[in-house]
Amino acid sequence: MSIKRLVMVVEDDSSIRNMISALLSANGYSVVTAEDGRMALTLIASYNPDIILLDLGLPDMDGMEVLKSVRGWSAAPIIVVSARSQEAEKVAALDAGAGDYIVKPFGTEELLARLRATLRYTDRMVQGDKVSDVCSVGGLRVDFGRRLVSVDGKYVHLTQIEFKILALLCKNAGRVLTYEHICRSVWGPYSSRDNQILRVNVANIRHKIEKNPAQPRYILTEVGVGYRLVEEVEEDGEEEDAAPRKKKEK
Repeated sequence: MSIKRLVMVVEDDSSIRNMISALLSANGYSVVTAEDGRMALTLIASYNPDIILLDLGLPDMDGMEVLKSVRGWSAAPIIVVSARSQEAEKVAALDAGAGDYIVKPFGTEELLARLRATLRYTDRMVQGDKVSDVCSVGGLRVDFGRRLVSVDGKYVHLTQIEFKILALLCKNAGRVLTYEHICRSVWGPYSSRDNQILRVNVANIRHKIEKNPAQPRYILTEVGVGYRLVEEVEEDGEEEDAAPRKKKEK
């Protein structure tokens, strides 16, 4: 089962906000909305969306402030959707870190096309030439592009947050990631220092991908430090406490 991309819509006009939300939902996206800048910053840090649609004319602060603030701690792609049509406004937004700029009024097909193009570009930049589109460890297979997870050929449903945690561990297979690093990468820089929510999510992932969650073969705990995804799993399942092998499956 494919995990939907999460889009944050930051728009103070309720009619436009509802229209965009309905359009995105009808086209397979999950949506979170914010009607002002402060709410947007809070929700972006909480949800860590895959992409942000940002209006500049917000009631409590200028959208450029939101853009610059988010760009200071997040690489999430941002498409500005604004009535401001001056070239200087567009250049300023793009120079500040926006990935694209759409002028209101806009066509729905144009918005969807720009959204798809920005996500494709971002995926290529994140994956790069050295990272495969698929991570395979033993019977675990994570397809980053299609956002699909399977174990021994059977698809596993993960929540948005669970997928982001597993994908992060997969892209760093063999490395220990600290609790703080995982929390900041998944929930943003303002995430709580309490690691309990991370432990709950990892426990849920283990129940879905491990034969015996009490003796995990894939996600190992480095007590007091963080988590590590193994690079290789032996067929007999004896790898739980063994050091990671140097050979890496592609």
